[in-house]
Amino acid sequence: MVHHNVCPLCSSEKIFFYLKCTDNFISKETFDIYKCQTCNFEFTQDAPGEFEISKYYESDDYISHSDTSRGLTNKIYRFVRNIMLCRKRELIKDITGRKKGTLLDIGSGTGYFASTMLKAGWDVSGIEINEKARDFSKIHFGLKIFAPEQILTLKYESFDCITLWHVLEHFHNPFKYISDISRLLKPGGLCIIALPNCDSYDANFYKKAWAAYDVPRHLWHFNPATFRIFSEKAGFTLGKLRSLPFDVFYISIMSEKYQGSRFPFLKGIITALPFAFLSLFNKKRSSSVIYILRKPIY
Repeated sequence: MVHHNVCPLCSSEKIFFYLKCTDNFISKETFDIYKCQTCNFEFTQDAPGEFEISKYYESDDYISHSDTSRGLTNKIYRFVRNIMLCRKRELIKDITGRKKGTLLDIGSGTGYFASTMLKAGWDVSGIEINEKARDFSKIHFGLKIFAPEQILTLKYESFDCITLWHVLEHFHNPFKYISDISRLLKPGGLCIIALPNCDSYDANFYKKAWAAYDVPRHLWHFNPATFRIFSEKAGFTLGKLRSLPFDVFYISIMSEKYQGSRFPFLKGIITALPFAFLSLFNKKRSSSVIYILRKPIY
């Protein structure tokens, strides 16, 4: 169990209980979300430690590790994922200005994004904690996938781009990882981090039932303001924000399911529509935000 007496982001002692959320996915246990009065950062208090947390991922329905297509929601996830893989590929091309380069995907899961970039001509490596997911990536896509502890063996300043798609919120020590990322990026290289946004329209609507709190797997709950603090402390320059437009629909469907709604798919889609529309004009309130960090050129 990991207990914080001060804010993990700004070290303020002014932290307070904010929400009690349920792990609706696996354990049905409840966990507390605390908030910092000084910087408004939210975090999961008394979360399982690194050696206890693995049991909260042990499910065949955890799609980033198992690639399951069981159930309507997972079928929709796979369909949308195929669309988003193309969008992510074009995003990388757009923001890096490169058609080819070296890319490291941290939290590569079953390897679909890494494979997409490999086919596009990039020299791709991945880091994945789950052994089954690593094996799937190697067997099906021929990818170079490393275990997390092998990050120290990767060559200094060897990557043009490093990506983390909904991964940073899972790390027990995100400050160490962002330091490793800075070490591995070439000067001027880009790090792309996608995260749920706890200040989104859907988060404010669903509150404790918001599926993207996903306790205890999600340890940190960023919004654009708190992520700016995080990135600047790590020595990066934060660029223009982007969004993942389909996330609000998936998260709203899951939130309705967890609330016990009679028709979660239909109700989730209807509820998400105005949130998706409004976030077109205010990306800081999007369900998920893509942050683009640039390493300074010395």
